[in-house]
Amino acid sequence: MEIATETERKYDVPATFELPDLVGAGAIAGVDGAEIHDLDATYFDTEDLRLMRNRRTLRQRSGGNDAGWHLKTPGDGSGRTEHRLPAEGDTVPDELVAVVRAIVRRRPLAAVARLRTHRVETPLRDADGRTLALVAQDQVRAESEGVETTWQEVEVELVDGDATVLDEVEQRLFEAGARPAEGPSKVARALADRLESLNKRKKIKGKVNPVLRYAREQRDAIVGWDPAARRGEPRAVHQMRVATRRLRSTLKTYKQWFPESDLRDELRWLAAVLGAVRDPQVLEEKLLGLVSDAGDEFAPASMRIREHLEHRIETGRAELVTALDSDRYLNLLDRIDELVDTRKLEIPDPVERARRVLAKADLKLDEALDSGVEEEIHDSRKGFKQARYAIELIEPDCGKPAKRLVKALTALQDGLGAYQDSNIAREVLRELGQDSFHFGVLYGRQEQVGRETLAEVPALARAARRRKVRRVF
Repeated sequence: MEIATETERKYDVPATFELPDLVGAGAIAGVDGAEIHDLDATYFDTEDLRLMRNRRTLRQRSGGNDAGWHLKTPGDGSGRTEHRLPAEGDTVPDELVAVVRAIVRRRPLAAVARLRTHRVETPLRDADGRTLALVAQDQVRAESEGVETTWQEVEVELVDGDATVLDEVEQRLFEAGARPAEGPSKVARALADRLESLNKRKKIKGKVNPVLRYAREQRDAIVGWDPAARRGEPRAVHQMRVATRRLRSTLKTYKQWFPESDLRDELRWLAAVLGAVRDPQVLEEKLLGLVSDAGDEFAPASMRIREHLEHRIETGRAELVTALDSDRYLNLLDRIDELVDTRKLEIPDPVERARRVLAKADLKLDEALDSGVEEEIHDSRKGFKQARYAIELIEPDCGKPAKRLVKALTALQDGLGAYQDSNIAREVLRELGQDSFHFGVLYGRQEQVGRETLAEVPALARAARRRKVRRVF
């Protein structure tokens, strides 16, 4: 499967629209070599248009230079991510279904619209002949549920240019009578009435409880990071795991209103599956950095660490994909939807609840530092993580005081985490090199790191308890 980033802008144009002269717009020096394509695209979605409502489009298209299956998903803000596969058969390929599995769940994907487009595609080249962008003049005929609509539009897609090319071209298009497109895509325009009706049903009336708002944000993050996590991308695995932990922590903090303890257990399971990939990724980066700093004579240790942790990462990735394709995971997502989309909550004072969780975390840390027991110190970190999430939840309503406290708690949590990481790193070093001098040296250095990071915790705790930081809490 080919994955690419697509950056384009769309414009509605009148029937009499003519493409203006674009030579001289920025670095554009030539506009010759236009091609004509007749495109025929069938779009697929669930009956309730779950893909469209989650900003995804799935189609099979013939004609043009990129015929085949295309799945477009939200990108990083500057463009969209497009997944492409050759056009083989009329059934949606399993590889593309996997990318949207967390959204469609068990719902069948079927044709929801057909779009036929007559396209005139003009390359915009610089003085060296590089294609900076492509301008497509489209005459569109869309069919959905027996209704046909027609319109014209223009697309400008970046190739080797940058955003300034889009800005320069856009100005000239506006001067020629173009205007920003009504919808984000052609199929969204074709299905506008159905989408509007479904979105009205989904819209939440009245003020949203902050607990449900936060829980929904975590649900959306889990679903959003799912595709990249399946590929084992470190950031996606990390963010999906964090969202899972945040949601589980919220259910624990407000367990009086969310008594489903087995759901928290299922979230713990998902976090553990993600952790089986993420933890060795973090350890590998940490330990290989440690070995690199130690000198070339530690190269054999580096090889042993890499082999061990890469094996764990690959095993974890395989188990993660299996888990994300399982009924257990899909059932979990369904239950989360039911929990956060249908429940009405009347929580008297989330701020007071956050105070209680924070006070409990303070007490746990004091007791752990007095005892010096590693397990108790680790538990105190979990307590501050729960407190931080509880304060994150009310940050939109409490503003800067909450933001300031979240920042201080994050620093404290990171300090406790660094101590825990050093303990885990020592366990791996002990496991891999019980009779090795080099591993013994590395173990000793990690032991020193552990002592140093733990020594910094009291100062981080005092900073998080300053009156200015705790002013509201």
